[in-house]
Amino acid sequence: MEVHLRDLFARFEDQFGSGPGLGPSSGTSLLLLDSLPSPFIKHLFRSSAALFRTDPWKRLRPSHLLGLRVGKDSDWSSNRQPFPCAQFIGADGGDLALHLFKSESDALKMTGLRETIRAPNTELLRVVFVSEPLLSSADKRMVRSLSLEPSGLDRFPVFDVARCTSTGSLRFRNPTLEELRYVYAFMKAIALLHPLLQPAKDPAPKRGRVIRFEPFIETVDVQWPQEVSRGSDLVAVTVSHPPGQAYEEKKLSSNSPKFIAEPPIEDSMKKVIVAKNWSIMRQCMMCEKEVPSEQCLCCGRCRAAVYCGPVCQKQHWKDEHKSICGVFKAMMEREEELTLKVFTFPCFVEHPCKWLDLMGLHQKGMWRRRCDCYAHCPFGLLPLEFGGVSNSWGGLSDGEFPQDTPFVNYMDGVSNLILLSGWSEYYNLRPLPMSSPVAAILSHSLTLYHILTSLCISSKNRLIKGKEVVVHYLGPEGELDWMPAFSEIGHLLNGVGNVQIVMIGPEVPSNLSGSVSGISGRVRVSLVRGIYQEQASYLSSAHVVIALNCKLESFGSWGGALELIKSMNVPAFFTDKSEISCANAKQVLRGAGLHISHPVTPNPFRSPLREQATSSNLPSFSNGFVFGVNA
Repeated sequence: MEVHLRDLFARFEDQFGSGPGLGPSSGTSLLLLDSLPSPFIKHLFRSSAALFRTDPWKRLRPSHLLGLRVGKDSDWSSNRQPFPCAQFIGADGGDLALHLFKSESDALKMTGLRETIRAPNTELLRVVFVSEPLLSSADKRMVRSLSLEPSGLDRFPVFDVARCTSTGSLRFRNPTLEELRYVYAFMKAIALLHPLLQPAKDPAPKRGRVIRFEPFIETVDVQWPQEVSRGSDLVAVTVSHPPGQAYEEKKLSSNSPKFIAEPPIEDSMKKVIVAKNWSIMRQCMMCEKEVPSEQCLCCGRCRAAVYCGPVCQKQHWKDEHKSICGVFKAMMEREEELTLKVFTFPCFVEHPCKWLDLMGLHQKGMWRRRCDCYAHCPFGLLPLEFGGVSNSWGGLSDGEFPQDTPFVNYMDGVSNLILLSGWSEYYNLRPLPMSSPVAAILSHSLTLYHILTSLCISSKNRLIKGKEVVVHYLGPEGELDWMPAFSEIGHLLNGVGNVQIVMIGPEVPSNLSGSVSGISGRVRVSLVRGIYQEQASYLSSAHVVIALNCKLESFGSWGGALELIKSMNVPAFFTDKSEISCANAKQVLRGAGLHISHPVTPNPFRSPLREQATSSNLPSFSNGFVFGVNA
């Protein structure tokens, strides 16, 4: 009877698959594949484990199809993307898996309500997370011999390519090295990007636990392992939902130049619009001369580069801008994607004083550091304003700023880290109206918390275990006057772990250097004046190093700090305001011999205020993008 039941279940599994998947995997060890280096297998398993930790199955269902583009079509043998559509399988039962399809139509044909449908003459690449006891003997030997990292407690990824024949039966084969490179790049990218998917604002009535998401498209750089780099260290990976999304092509005016090889003509220069009552100075990208905004011109093609006049514009085109104008244009076209549309207050800042005056916050509380009116006052030494937390937030109404109190009714009072995916979730949890501008100041503290609990696995694990995390916070400036905002970290810890923030930089006032303050029950801030590499030996060992709005390419003193970070081999994370600043920062990091382990990604806790840079119109947000090394 027992033998009969086993045969029956085997036939059932072969016919209908295991849960929502497509039945058992091929079970062939990757070690048996020709030309597949063992170090790359380790990288594959590490990226699988990193993806598994982010738990995409918590929100994603098979109906959430994802578009995928890895590098250029010409990078692949068939001159097209091998598997440009993906889905996550198994959240509602069965094996957890990742399926990659050769087209969106194939994915739609094979996606049923509860399980994967066998569509004749279709092929898909599968990554199935199998518990260790169920691995084939060949896979078990491979796991032991290479000491491969598990996904979760006891699961390991099994890679294969399944083909459904014209008769409906399944045939399995081993993936090629090229196909494994492709899925590696996708796993690295989607682990970073899927948390950025935002629920739709007007979702349809929910059926079960399926969430509808806003249309999404994002690109990150993924670093190839050395064994499979093929002459290029990085590859751009674009993930979109639904598939087929493309960056919106903004229409250019008819008098814009038609060919990138030709310099823009004078007629294509656009006036920079400015309010009459506020003096805004811009800087020519060529001669660096300061010019009133109303007298400036910008490149007619990319709309990004700012000039004092046509002479400088034409010279800059010949010297430099011709080669990067297309890059600037692409960055400008992403402005719509980067804008945080959840907020209902004005988010474009032509002039900080003008915006603060509009919001009724000019020269009040912590907002005094959002403009230059108090530039004469050293950082950390703003005159005290009495009146409690409300005055610190510029006199906002009680319901418009975070109270210095624990989060109520979170997980029924159970002590656990509060994990956040973005501003909407934080505002709903606090709760705050989306008309409240406090995100412009909270960006620093919540970015720090996001790094500790979402991006840096080692610090998150320490906090979960109730231990202390020591953060070396480099180059503080305005945030020295924003301590009430950093106290929010203590409430988000929700009774778990402690954080010691050591703020080190030349802007720390001498009379505050060496001071330690407990800004909440679980967060302490120490202030140290000086250069990091000169002071580090006197500090507690760091678990993570953080520098916000770092401007790595702008300050020579970063060289010594980066050498120290490299020698300490601790995770270090940086933010910067614009994509071009991040691109320059990556070059600085590579020059220092640091491996970029967390590629440049939009920071979900970037400031909602779109700032006006002096010499360009490129989208710029405080803490706009985050990237890391040694993580």
